[in-house]
Amino acid sequence: MEFDKNFYSQINRRDILKSSLVLAGAAVVGSIPFSETFAATFPERNIKVYIPTSEGGGADRLLRAISGVWTNYLGVNFEPSFYPGASGRVGYEKFMGLANDDMYELLFGNMGAEVLNWVIKKPTYDLDTFEYIAQVDSDPGIVYVSRRSPFQTIDELVAEGKKRRLNFGVSRLAHPATLGALALAKHTGAEFNPVPFSGGKNNRAAVATGEVDFGAQPSGTVVNRKEFKILLMFSRKNPVPNITDNAPTMNDHFHTNLPSLIAGARAFGVKKSAIDKYPERLEILETTLQKVFTDPAFKEAYLKTKAPWEYVEYQGPEACAQYVKDITIIGEEFKPLLVGK
Repeated sequence: MEFDKNFYSQINRRDILKSSLVLAGAAVVGSIPFSETFAATFPERNIKVYIPTSEGGGADRLLRAISGVWTNYLGVNFEPSFYPGASGRVGYEKFMGLANDDMYELLFGNMGAEVLNWVIKKPTYDLDTFEYIAQVDSDPGIVYVSRRSPFQTIDELVAEGKKRRLNFGVSRLAHPATLGALALAKHTGAEFNPVPFSGGKNNRAAVATGEVDFGAQPSGTVVNRKEFKILLMFSRKNPVPNITDNAPTMNDHFHTNLPSLIAGARAFGVKKSAIDKYPERLEILETTLQKVFTDPAFKEAYLKTKAPWEYVEYQGPEACAQYVKDITIIGEEFKPLLVGK
């Protein structure tokens, strides 16, 4: 049952003093269990969030847009901590090793990239001790180039890849967008070599300067940048054709049946022991987070990240578990491509 925040405002100091005189004395007062009479509400202090990427990246911007509104429903602030390194592995290891299982400490990561990381190499902790509780966006993986690139269509890019090996930038090697580009090369006979640049910002810079021939990453921070052009999407359909030059999907253009590779599937996660101990706290987090997605203030904040509103999508634990299962199967299938074998 939700705590009535107006409870204390309905009782003034005089009322409390009068009531205390009626009591038989301090012994009687002491006999009433405080924890039962005035049950503590959740949350009572700020919530810490572990982010397994660098500050200023897509996860950081999305978290700020969400938490800036979510705090209005929870009454506390969010304290982000960034732990980049080893393609997200450092952040997860830190979280599982340091975080308390009390729902006051969350992880905010990109499910697709992190799950693929575990496909390549298992973490030090048991995967069954961690669970995603809410997915907040659904951003397709893409192939994109600089507007100054000599390749302005996916067919031109593939044709060049059949003549020579093309380097392409990725934010991390084990990533759905990386997997999509490598699957494209495998299907067409082109040669593509992934070059990790640790984060979308660094990846975009490499594409813009021509350090690499093209890039592969989530589309969210690319679609509204005029200096880039999206050539291909690794999703069942293009959710924003009007701002992507009607970029084709791989399945439509190359007549393949590649599973939808959502490269930006950011989600909150917790230790499963926290769910077991405090299911009521999880319910509070879930119900208040859902309210964020219908709050006009969130849409306003989200659009400032320059990502399309069409990518916003709240999904609960069951959908997250299905995503993890699906991307694990895909990752296992393409594992040799992700480890360079």
